[in-house]
Amino acid sequence: MKKKSSSSSQAQYEEESSSLALVQIDPSEPINAPIVSSYNDRIRPLLDAVDKLRSLMLHKLPKHMSSVAEAMTAFMRIIGFVKESLRKILLRGEFDEYPNNKRMHCTARLVEMLNQYNDELHNCTESDHMRDFLMDEIRNLEEAKEISLPNFLPRGSFLTILQGKVNGISSIPLGFVDKLWDYVGEVLITVFMYHVEDYYQLQLSAKRAGHNLIAKMKERSLNWMMEVVDMEKLTDYTCNPDFLTEWNKLMLQKDGFIHSILHDEKRPFKVNLDGFGEIEVEHLRKYPHLLHQAFDLKMRMIAYWKIVLRRLVDSMALHLQHSVFNLVNKDLEIEIVTELMTPHGGGIERLMEESPSVATKRSKLTGSLKKLQECKGVLANIMDTVAYGD
Repeated sequence: MKKKSSSSSQAQYEEESSSLALVQIDPSEPINAPIVSSYNDRIRPLLDAVDKLRSLMLHKLPKHMSSVAEAMTAFMRIIGFVKESLRKILLRGEFDEYPNNKRMHCTARLVEMLNQYNDELHNCTESDHMRDFLMDEIRNLEEAKEISLPNFLPRGSFLTILQGKVNGISSIPLGFVDKLWDYVGEVLITVFMYHVEDYYQLQLSAKRAGHNLIAKMKERSLNWMMEVVDMEKLTDYTCNPDFLTEWNKLMLQKDGFIHSILHDEKRPFKVNLDGFGEIEVEHLRKYPHLLHQAFDLKMRMIAYWKIVLRRLVDSMALHLQHSVFNLVNKDLEIEIVTELMTPHGGGIERLMEESPSVATKRSKLTGSLKKLQECKGVLANIMDTVAYGD
């Protein structure tokens, strides 16, 4: 039994020795270190990649400015970027900087706003020519009576009606101006904040300058629009030949319309008028002596009202383009410089201050790069030691 056990132990020992022989290194062979080689092949490229990434992140940080000249150069560069971005999105209709943000596709949005403004003017109560048909004209003609030759259309009646209608719509253009500059201000602040994102010192001044500039532009436009509205109330004039063309076309229906009211034996309750539809006329039979003048006055106002509304829309579009052009090319730079140079703006020297977050990030990246360089140096020393010995 003991003999068998001894024989078994001997066999196990020989098997283990045979296995060890597979991993033992022949002292006469040169040392090749596959583990170290693998370390060099894999870790060194990884360290290089991290090094490059850290360097790239460091270079992406805003440059730390150490002189007023550097700060001024950076400031002018920012202003240049802001102006060019605004030219692209507000004037030229290019939106490659904000391809997925339709709110920043400004020329398209401004056209939409103008179309809505035009629709609001044409759909308001004052543009409803069917409302109290001829009654406003009759009331004004009755109050304009004077000792004079008959059948003369008093200009004062036309102006009185015109002034009432213009007063009735005056809130629409003024409201549009307010809405318009709120939108332009939103775009301006968005562009400003994008370009001063890395300069915390400029962010507050830029935002304040943007709000101040939009407030000035809005006030300027409101004053201009109030003048336009006042001018429309002051006189009735147009050189547009469409006025006479439209008025003559409308007047062709006068005789048939008045005949249906005064002389038709059937005394219809409603009379059809081309371009208007069916009109209730029973109440008009009380004023036979004023119907001719009232109809003429109404048709003149309808033809002229189209001119007034067109002027309000066209002049607003031209004023908008002119104002935005001046904002981008003249007023913007003046406003931001003025804001920066005020006592609370801090002056151009503020650009030389680095925000705590950027300073911390810069310090961490610099330290990380230093550590990486040290690691690569240690790795190089290890490889030299392995390759050539001590």
